[in-house]
Amino acid sequence: MSQFSRTWWGQKFIEAIEKLTDSGRLSRGRSYARGNKVKSFGIKNGIVTAKVRGSVNPYFGVYKEPLYTTKIEFQPISPAKWSAAIALIASKASLISRLLLNEIPDNIEDSFEQLNLNLLPGSKKDFKTNCSCPDWSNPCKHIAGVYYLVAAELDRDPFLLFELRGLSREDLLKELAKSPLGKALSAELQLEKQSPLPVKSYYAPLETVATETCKDLRDVWHGSKRLPQTMEVLPQIPVSGIPVKKQGDFPAFWERDNSFIEVMETLYEQVKTKGQL
Repeated sequence: MSQFSRTWWGQKFIEAIEKLTDSGRLSRGRSYARGNKVKSFGIKNGIVTAKVRGSVNPYFGVYKEPLYTTKIEFQPISPAKWSAAIALIASKASLISRLLLNEIPDNIEDSFEQLNLNLLPGSKKDFKTNCSCPDWSNPCKHIAGVYYLVAAELDRDPFLLFELRGLSREDLLKELAKSPLGKALSAELQLEKQSPLPVKSYYAPLETVATETCKDLRDVWHGSKRLPQTMEVLPQIPVSGIPVKKQGDFPAFWERDNSFIEVMETLYEQVKTKGQL
């Protein structure tokens, strides 16, 4: 399994492709994706198009680096089947709530399976590919490389899964908001987005409180209770790092392949250890 994708939905896409494709072809395609061989890449109306650099091979009479056109076209789900899928999703609070929050539930494919549908590619009938290169095999290494770029795009926008099958994010959320659960959740989300109402003061009003008159200054400085003669050692409390953990293992700004949380935990531990020296 490739580590090219960092999110579960990108990895699920690659897993689905790996079940339908020769592993050797995918391995060469992965090196193409990592080696900046793809000159241009775009997705529109469920069709992926790319310009991929080929290889110079004098044996076959190729003396200048060629540029091949690669296309992947996903089979859209029919409007009637989309309506059935949306109705099923809208009936489950755990699914519709996350989708309205722009998140993809990791069990959403289970709902599609109940209707004998699949969001991810389930067979070669779910998409068509072609490339202008002379390689007769399908997928060629150029198409295989584009597969991994699609997975990288899914990392950035998981709703691309729906768009590739014929339903845009806007249409999906609009249809979900029409359901009874969707209306209730949308109303709650709108309340959270409202600006706070202006008030005269955001602080509690000041009150004058009478204090007891001190007769002897010794009582002020000494007090009536003796201070403890020994101090208890404070327990070792780890840094929770809640603001860091909220970002997840791979936040949008994190470009590396290792876990952001693990890196920050190591940093916290180094800072704590240094402070104890």
